[in-house]
Amino acid sequence: MDNNEKLDKIIEARMKLKARFEAKIQETPSMSDSKPQGTGPTNRHGMPELPVGQYITHKFPVLDLGYHPSIPMDKWRLTIDGEVENKIVLSWDDLMALPQTDDVSDFHCVTTWSKLGVEWRGVRFMDLAALVMPKDTATHVMCYGYDTYTTNLSLEEALKPDVMLVHTLFGQPLPKEHGGPLRMITPQLYAWKGSKWIKRIEFMPKNKLGFWEERGYSNTAYPWRNDRYS
Repeated sequence: MDNNEKLDKIIEARMKLKARFEAKIQETPSMSDSKPQGTGPTNRHGMPELPVGQYITHKFPVLDLGYHPSIPMDKWRLTIDGEVENKIVLSWDDLMALPQTDDVSDFHCVTTWSKLGVEWRGVRFMDLAALVMPKDTATHVMCYGYDTYTTNLSLEEALKPDVMLVHTLFGQPLPKEHGGPLRMITPQLYAWKGSKWIKRIEFMPKNKLGFWEERGYSNTAYPWRNDRYS
């Protein structure tokens, strides 16, 4: 199968997934609340510019578990498994052969800072999901980092078009301290929902709490609802 055939299959599977989850995506708070809740391409949609309790920073603070793993690129792997039709393990070359997307979004940290207009490049979560095709039993995903971090997402949040696995930040390779070589971003949720140094995505038949969720942080994490803690 050549690259064009692979791309055609991903696009076909992507459209099937979109059709399956479009109604649930439209019902999520950032899409359905009566006031603008960050549905625009930079997660602002006009007003208000920032979620309640946030301030703008021009720096990019680093928050993590205190361990920055080093993964040789020839040994780096991303496993996608669980409630899927086709379990896969991707090498870096496999990842880079997938459709690459440039996007600009805002980054909201639960510790109250927001960085606006962040430029990313990477692979949409939707396209990775299209490769494995979630079973009808799948409702959530758990993301695992090389640093032992975990975080959970509902599928309707994970399949939004601005949720990506990114390797490039402002035109440069994603720095290790920001989760390089690859991290997940979730612009319509607080940033802890995007695992740094991501190594595995597990599709699950029910919800399960991740690292911070087990420690009292919100299961849903909607910035525009000040949804910080459970």
